[in-house]
Amino acid sequence: MANKTTSKVRLSDATGDGAAKPAHIGLHNLAPAPGSHRNRKRLGRGPGSGTGKTSGKGHKGIKARSGHHGPGGGKPQFEGGQMPLTRRIPKRGFTNIFRVVNQVVAFDDLSKLPKGAEVTEETLTEAGLIRKGKGPAKLLANGDATKGIIVRGIKMSAGARQKIESAGGRVEN
Repeated sequence: MANKTTSKVRLSDATGDGAAKPAHIGLHNLAPAPGSHRNRKRLGRGPGSGTGKTSGKGHKGIKARSGHHGPGGGKPQFEGGQMPLTRRIPKRGFTNIFRVVNQVVAFDDLSKLPKGAEVTEETLTEAGLIRKGKGPAKLLANGDATKGIIVRGIKMSAGARQKIESAGGRVEN
């Protein structure tokens, strides 16, 4: 049987090692690298194939039958008739699909922002303190608010609000 990729140009031939380059690389002249593609194992296709008759499963026995046995394991979560783990353990609670997870920002992290700068979601994203699209930011009172900052449109704890206002800052919603 002839090699099926002889008429097609391989990408490795088009890299400048002296071989002829195609005018334009497209889907019509691409081919896999030599040795990277292996033909599938065709089972039950006659004695000449090497995997005919019993298809490599030997004679009789439970592992020769169809269904969940043999190499590769049995039925998932089947424990031989014993009560499966997923049914033995008690079920409790539920998953709230409306849960919002805040991205926590501490006062110590705000030192990365310039003095007097507004603290908004955009400035926190630019400073690398939060990630965009991962939930709203929330300012917590961890550390000291040493400089007067202006916070606009960010959730915060009551202690954080108190520290900002006592340090000469402002909170706007």
